[in-house]
Amino acid sequence: MTKFVYNFHEGDKDMKDLLGGKGANLAEMTKMGLPVPPGFTITTDACREYLNKGLVPPELETEVTQALRDVEDTLGRQLGDAEDPLLVSVRSGAKFSMPGMMETVLNIGLNDSSVNGLAKVSGDERFAWDSYRRLIQMFGKTVLDVDGDLFADALEDLKKERGVTADVDLTADDLKGLVETFKKIVQDATGEPFPQDPRKQMDMGIEAVFRSWNTERAHIYRRRERIPHDLGTAVNICTMVFGNMGETSGTGVCFTRDPSSGDSGVYGDYLMNAQGEDVVAGIRNTLPLSALKDTNRPVYDELRAIMRKLETHYKDLCDIEFTIERGKLWMLQTRVGKRTAGAAFRVASQLIDEKLITPDEALERVTGAQLTQLMFPQFDDSASRTLLTRAMAASPGAAVGQIAFDNAAAIRMAHEGTPCILVRRETNPEDLPGMVAAEGVLTARGGKTSHAAVVARGMGKTCVCGAEELDVDLKNRTLRVGDRVFGEGHVISIDGTTGEVFDGKVEVVDSPVTTYLSHGLEAGLKAAGDDEDMADLVRSVDRLLTHADEVRRLEVRTNADTPEDTERALGYGAQGIGLCRTEHMFLGERRALIERVILAEDDLAERAEAMEALVPLQKGDFLQMLELMDGKPMTVRLIDPPLHEFLPDLTELEVKVAVAEALHKDGPELAKDKRMLTAVRKMHEANPMLGLRGVRLGLYLPGLFALQIRALVEAAAELKAKGKDPRPEIMVPLVGSIRELQLVRDEALEIIKETEEKYGTELNIPIGCMVELPRAALTAEDLALEADFFSFGTNDLTQTTWGFSRDDVEGAFFGLYTEEGVFGVSPFETIDTHGVGRLVKLGVKKGRSAKPDMKMGICGEHGGDPDSVHFFHKVGLNYVSCSPFRVPVARLEAGRAAVMSED
Repeated sequence: MTKFVYNFHEGDKDMKDLLGGKGANLAEMTKMGLPVPPGFTITTDACREYLNKGLVPPELETEVTQALRDVEDTLGRQLGDAEDPLLVSVRSGAKFSMPGMMETVLNIGLNDSSVNGLAKVSGDERFAWDSYRRLIQMFGKTVLDVDGDLFADALEDLKKERGVTADVDLTADDLKGLVETFKKIVQDATGEPFPQDPRKQMDMGIEAVFRSWNTERAHIYRRRERIPHDLGTAVNICTMVFGNMGETSGTGVCFTRDPSSGDSGVYGDYLMNAQGEDVVAGIRNTLPLSALKDTNRPVYDELRAIMRKLETHYKDLCDIEFTIERGKLWMLQTRVGKRTAGAAFRVASQLIDEKLITPDEALERVTGAQLTQLMFPQFDDSASRTLLTRAMAASPGAAVGQIAFDNAAAIRMAHEGTPCILVRRETNPEDLPGMVAAEGVLTARGGKTSHAAVVARGMGKTCVCGAEELDVDLKNRTLRVGDRVFGEGHVISIDGTTGEVFDGKVEVVDSPVTTYLSHGLEAGLKAAGDDEDMADLVRSVDRLLTHADEVRRLEVRTNADTPEDTERALGYGAQGIGLCRTEHMFLGERRALIERVILAEDDLAERAEAMEALVPLQKGDFLQMLELMDGKPMTVRLIDPPLHEFLPDLTELEVKVAVAEALHKDGPELAKDKRMLTAVRKMHEANPMLGLRGVRLGLYLPGLFALQIRALVEAAAELKAKGKDPRPEIMVPLVGSIRELQLVRDEALEIIKETEEKYGTELNIPIGCMVELPRAALTAEDLALEADFFSFGTNDLTQTTWGFSRDDVEGAFFGLYTEEGVFGVSPFETIDTHGVGRLVKLGVKKGRSAKPDMKMGICGEHGGDPDSVHFFHKVGLNYVSCSPFRVPVARLEAGRAAVMSED
């Protein structure tokens, strides 16, 4: 029989699939002997069964009863007892951290009777009634779906009536009245009284947490973070310890290192006389953790020792939640902390120096997505700017956009293509859609551990928190800073590295990391200037990227069509060109020559002359590229798009001819247009993606491929004569049959032989093909007999496997497919391993069954996608090729794939 409940002492940190991250880590801390309140975890299995059947598994109720009684027996108290009540929290905890996305209910077990018992045993009537009003407020909102603003407004009204600004200034009698107000809100909204049975409260809380797995914000977060939707969440039932029992009690969140910068030190926030939600929600501005040293030195020292112990145990930056109950420290949660991209690289490098982890392990702590964030531009220090305020630098980066005060405005601006900054007093989980849509987040309240800061760091969004000088008026949709007032739509700039907020748009420049990647370590350090943290970051990136280069098996090439792209990619560390498209070489002034080729359909001499005129032009292109790539491979794809793409638009040409005829114009120009119109109509296709393109076009128009091959081969021969080391590779696109490849290969070999004789040199030019049709992958053992290499064109392979026309479908229904779970992520972003990936794997296996040492690579956009790079490493490709900007990401991920595949 499936076991649905585990006591904290039964699990460990390696059971995250079953116990969720929070439950597994509570079990691990219990195992380590740290002060963890007794409790138990309901497994993700139970959640999945509940979501599938819509009912709580019958066995779960009995297992919960047994686990609850164990806790009661350990503490000598019973849930909701009228004299000495045991109170518990019911908290979500999925395998992957989803901060604020699911539900939590505190103080379960309080009712009209047990609140008096709590007041008696605590000796603090105000504390007891404050805890009860918190339960009704949280339970009403999260379990009963009562509008949370009804509770918040009632609380604010009471404070105004009493002439106070802080919750802690309300008396016990005030809170008793507030409890009655809250109970009436529940009764009016639900038609039922607030439940008084403690076990019913707990059972309803458990179901609410299960249901919260499927809330809109949870779905949005999982889609963004690529977390599977079928995992479910665990539920943690933990004995309540109270931070709101007076000035000797408190609650907080801390990090073993700064999650924003990676600096070592004392980082965190806390509040005295508060519960955890007060800190995370950002409703009250917090105190820095260092201040606890003056408030309660013994607890501070104990907490610092535990922080060190946890970081040593987990060998990583840890995020810790704690509560102090009348001077006693309790640990409520720990996890490997979310951090900014810069902090990830700095912490990984620091842990190597501290000999806590190896360089291989350090590579597992950083990602290509984080490196991409570090390549984003930053504000130009020399640019003119108007400072509005300076606050908490919660998540670094430079963001510019129009002010948006809520989700609707942020989403609307994003859909219109207008960058925006979400501006709020504080954020809560309901603000996630707006945070996703915005370029950055600015809040008037909260610290580095507030919801806005934690979620923004996890998403890589720029965030500035706790800007107390800001007066955010959501009703009138204005932002006041001093005597200046800004409305929605006004442009501001926020710097998440310094915490500065500027009026208007501030110009940006390359980040020092980008400068390092393109021009080397010395240039990157110079760009960092006097900023030692930035210089340390540049050195950390260099250290880890250098190690990735040392351990990776995959080569990293680039997709480049111009000398400019080539130089940029070489600066980023490309080891060759995996895809040089030749289409652009037929555009511009050369388009007239292609038109001659089309119009000369029956005049072979005219066509040959036009093609011959293209040879020196293409040779010039290849000479530039091959010279830049001296000593490195350059794979040239023969022309691939349909020929009609190089011709005038059919509709425009029809209109032009019709107008000329209507005006009774005549002459050579009209005659030429008519001939072109006839040709364009003949070449027009209903589905050009599957029509006359690639190898088919090369065979249909004799001489077209030959002119490209001749230009490339002669360019290589001329450079070789000058002592250079050109390494061109000829790649035939859209091959589906071995015979297609044979025909092109025979022609290419003949041209190579003629060129060798003409220049008196020996050329070793591989001839391969793209595998971008399912048939090519399925018959790869045949193609391998004629191909020297394979390059998987995963863009077209994805289109032909799914039956998609990418240009048509992405804007039409991909959003729906993502919403409905058909895709976790677009198959054009990350390789569809279950479908397209199987064809790649099969193509590799079949190809190497004919040629065991055959070189194989990939040149689709997936070549720079982190998840896809790991897949290509696993199936045994030799290289990936991607756009220049993604070359550093591919280098890092190729190294990570190498060390992670050994685990």
